[in-house]
Amino acid sequence: MNKPIWTRPFIMTVINNFFMFLVFYSLLTILPVYVLDDLQGNEGQAGLVTTIFLIAAIIVRLFAGKILEVFGKRKVLLAGTFLFCIFTFVYPFVNSFFLLMVLRFVHGIFFALCSTVLMTLAADMVPAERKGEGLGYFAMSMNLAVVVGPFLSLALLQILPFKMIFLGLAVVLLIGFACSFGIEVVEEEKTKVSPKGRMTLEDIFEFKALPIAFVGFLTSLAYSGIMSFISVYAKALGLFESVSLFFVVFAAVMLLSRPFTGRLFDRSGPSAVIYPSLVIFAIGLFMLSVTHTTGLLLVSAGLIGLGYGALLPSYQTMAIQKAPKERTGHATSTFFIMYDLGIAIGSFALGIVSSHLGYSSLYVVCGSIIIITIAAYAWVSKKRRGRQLETSEVS
Repeated sequence: MNKPIWTRPFIMTVINNFFMFLVFYSLLTILPVYVLDDLQGNEGQAGLVTTIFLIAAIIVRLFAGKILEVFGKRKVLLAGTFLFCIFTFVYPFVNSFFLLMVLRFVHGIFFALCSTVLMTLAADMVPAERKGEGLGYFAMSMNLAVVVGPFLSLALLQILPFKMIFLGLAVVLLIGFACSFGIEVVEEEKTKVSPKGRMTLEDIFEFKALPIAFVGFLTSLAYSGIMSFISVYAKALGLFESVSLFFVVFAAVMLLSRPFTGRLFDRSGPSAVIYPSLVIFAIGLFMLSVTHTTGLLLVSAGLIGLGYGALLPSYQTMAIQKAPKERTGHATSTFFIMYDLGIAIGSFALGIVSSHLGYSSLYVVCGSIIIITIAAYAWVSKKRRGRQLETSEVS
């Protein structure tokens, strides 16, 4: 009989993660508007509020695995979620762009710690034989937040001032912090300390997770084209009213397909999920490049949701499975470092592409990146099979 996935601690972890990402995506959506309207900033400054946040997150993820190892998961969970919540309460009192940048950098630090420890705890709770399915369910909390956060914050912006929305988001995080006390944490034995207290590359990266993390980097590079430019592209096509429907279809397909792709991962292996998902993702991006009607836009959303939705939890599961149990935190932070790097580089580089070639060509480039990703995954998969054969021959 299969061990259960939906235990009380796992449910508390999923709820906490959902609230954290709901606030993350809400702020991602409304802060650029806040900079332009309330702080009288320009478009470049509006973009920097996201960039500085991601820079802080990437820097902290370099040390997140070591931080979990030294201080323990429970302390990092409680301190991280509490401080992420407290600093959200500061947003209503920020009255200059400089102070907002400082706050975004600090906020990015605690976001990186919270997202790393929650993913690590979820991986610890899920039974080994149901890892793909369980982490797929956990990733659904992020998928749901990417729709609910922007939709809710933009709707509230029509009737409430920014400061009231910021306070509401902080209260949401208080609920998430309360859920942290319902999460049972099993601490691993501390690994061998580096000589003379020096940090080594092994304290930062889990090298066994790097190949699949690189595949994740390429995927997020292409996905950043959706995150950063779909609204502007739709507006240029005269389809701006359909952008909210794009994200609804995108999320609905992800949520509906997740239980099936998770079970397929556990039953037939990662390649049975990843290859078809990459192909479907690429087709969706290429279709998006020739979209000119609402119907085509929504079909593209469905294909992108079906393809991309299964990839992130599959990569995360592979990264975690590669590492020893006591190195789960390092594997998680390694994966997120590469994934966040892909989003940060993609948002900048694809902006240059769109300014020179246009948004239609931008999505051709994104689709082409996914074709390259298929080749990269084939290389990773081949190396993985080779190691498995070596192991079986030795045994």
